[in-house]
Order: sequence, then C-alpha cells, then structure tokens
Amino acid sequence: MSGPSLDALQLTGRSRDHVIDVPEFGCALHVDVVAPFMRLRAAAARAGIDLVPASGFRDFARQRDIWNAKFNGLRPMQDRDGEVLDASQLTPATRIEAILWWSALPGASRHHWGTDCDVYDRAALPSGVALRLDPDEYAPDGPFAALQAWLMQYAGDYGFFRPYTTRGEGVSPEPWHLSYAPIAEPCADALSVEIMQAAIARGEVAGAEHILPQLSALHRRYVTGYDRPPKNFTA
Repeated sequence: MSGPSLDALQLTGRSRDHVIDVPEFGCALHVDVVAPFMRLRAAAARAGIDLVPASGFRDFARQRDIWNAKFNGLRPMQDRDGEVLDASQLTPATRIEAILWWSALPGASRHHWGTDCDVYDRAALPSGVALRLDPDEYAPDGPFAALQAWLMQYAGDYGFFRPYTTRGEGVSPEPWHLSYAPIAEPCADALSVEIMQAAIARGEVAGAEHILPQLSALHRRYVTGYDRPPKNFTA
C-alpha cells in the first residue's frame, strides 16, 4: 500500500500545504482524501447515515495547546476507563502516560497528516445534546450504533479503516477515529523517532525533558502500536 509521501514538516503538523479546507464541514483534510471521504459519505447517506467529521487536520500548535493544558492541569485528563484524573497528584511520567491514552504527542498526531478525522452521524445526534466523542455513543445502545456497524462493514470499500479499535498498551479505543489507509500508512511508516524528536525539542512542549528520554518507547506504543488495516485490504 503506497501513497504520496509527506515531508518532516507535514508529518508533524508544522506545515499545512498538503491539506485543503472543506467549508462544508469546517475542517481541513489532505488534498487527496477529500474525494474518497465524499464517496464514503455518499454511501453512508444511502444507508440513512449523515456521516460528518467532527475534526480533521490539526496542526502542531493546536496539538501542543491540548497537550500543554493537560500536562499543566488546565484541561481534564482521564484514566483508561474515562475517569477524571488530578494532574497535580501525578508524577510527570504518569501524566505523560495518562495523556497519551487519549491525546497524541504534538508532532505525533495522525491528524497532522490530514488523512484522519473523527466522525459521527449528525442525523442521529439527539437534539440539544452535545457531541462528546465517547465510546458509549458508539456502543450498541448508543446514538451512533448504526454508524458503528456500517463503518465496520463498508469503510474498507472506500479506503478507510479505524486505527484504534482494540485496547492494547497504547491509545485507548476510539470508534470515531477514521483513517484513509493509502496515504496514512506511508505517513505512519515515515514518522520516525528522529522526526518527532526534532519537532518536540523545538516546539515548547510541556514536559519535553521527560518525554525525550523515553521517546523511542513512546513511538513504539503510541505511533506504530495501532490496528493496521486488514491484510486483505486493497483499497
């Protein structure tokens, strides 16, 4: 599986010249992902699902803001079961691990590539209810159960897969996270420890002095440790 390769700045979200804005959804996607996503969306619509992205491309600065706020206790962080943690009671190493269950390191987010987006069924969101992007929403009794079942069956027909479906030692399951494999897979292979190190060292990332010494292990768990597309995936 191969696709257009991104350079180090694009891979780490420090450039956005590989993405274009999609005003219909208020987000940006990789220039070569827009058309496949629209085909996926059209197919979902035929099944009565209004498939829309809650977010798409996210640059380094935005990912850093999320990370720094969590690391400094200014934004909630959760344990693997979704329970809120008190950052002030955690060591830097424990804080880093807790954040990485739900949020990527700046420079290591798949959203930097424009190939990945968080999706939901707009038609199924109850009136007056805010979208949470919580696993319960995609459970069999949740509002997006039909979307979950449809994506499991048909996303691969359009080149998409979900990289976080099992609970391993890395990122917690995210049933909303959708990735365009023909481009995302080469990006994942290209995002090296060295590229991440350069971005984090220069990026004013909170806790960088604790992150960099263990970056190889974090790369293995949270960058390459995802659910790859099935071996018979040919889109």
